[in-house]
Amino acid sequence: MSSGTPAIAIPSLAVVVPCYNEEESLPKTIQVLNDLLDKLIAANKITPDSKNYFVDDGSRDNTWQILHNTALQNDKVVAIKLSRNKGHQNALYAGLCTTTEDITVSIDADLQDDPANIENMVDEYLQGNEVVYGVRSARKTDTFFKRFTAEGYYHTMRTMGVDLVFNHADFRLLSRRALEALKEYKESNLFLRGIVREVGFKSSVVEYERQARELGESKYPLKKMLSFAWKGITAFSAVPLRMITVLGLCSGFASFVLILWVLGIRIFSDHAVPGWASILLPLLFIGSVQLLCLGVIGEYMSKIYEEVKGRPKYHISDVVRKH
Repeated sequence: MSSGTPAIAIPSLAVVVPCYNEEESLPKTIQVLNDLLDKLIAANKITPDSKNYFVDDGSRDNTWQILHNTALQNDKVVAIKLSRNKGHQNALYAGLCTTTEDITVSIDADLQDDPANIENMVDEYLQGNEVVYGVRSARKTDTFFKRFTAEGYYHTMRTMGVDLVFNHADFRLLSRRALEALKEYKESNLFLRGIVREVGFKSSVVEYERQARELGESKYPLKKMLSFAWKGITAFSAVPLRMITVLGLCSGFASFVLILWVLGIRIFSDHAVPGWASILLPLLFIGSVQLLCLGVIGEYMSKIYEEVKGRPKYHISDVVRKH
């Protein structure tokens, strides 16, 4: 820390973990994160009242029973149960909004984002950074398909004008001030990776190698990844709407060329054969372009519809902690 920079008091830490059908991985995850808190408390980097917050996102297995029983016995664990499944981003947001600690770190229950790096994040905070991004420096444990689609996702988002940290998911540290600023964003379609970038404040990066998932199954198959990518694009970029204008101009030009070609055949050639091709092809082309444009516009209109309704992002049905 440079001279003249005011010392930062030892912070309390909240680790927020969204959970959906994680009964297989939870016992180990709880143990690893509790041990981490003990280590950081012993190193005098966080206060003894630091906690791990586990959010059950409407799981259908024994996730809530495990969290409920653990929270009653362990004062480092807070168990939060949502009234129904609301999705990863809403569950994470619910956990963040429930915390009262000085700093929060969000991490997935599968521990593929190595929790040991939380200590490095705390060190970055103590050096004055209010947002610390966990960035995957290597994906050696991922399959080629997983690695290709994941990195393609970030490239596509950047191409569409969405400001993202490359290879960063939802493993990050937020100061209390950054979290309070995040809570001022009221949109229903949560895309926290993009919103956190909008918040600003001094930030830094902690790099790590992504670990293999030991237990349970991935909660982000290809279908969900594509849906999440489209959600991020429509929430933070108007490029698809601008592409409609470009597509309209291109289709108009192509249609004009087709008209000239048909007229040229008809006027300057004896080879004009009455048929369906010269009529059907332009109609199919223009019709498909129109349907595509309507689909993109409809997607943005559906987002507006959801935002205007202003429905709550989640409802918490139970919070359990040891008193």
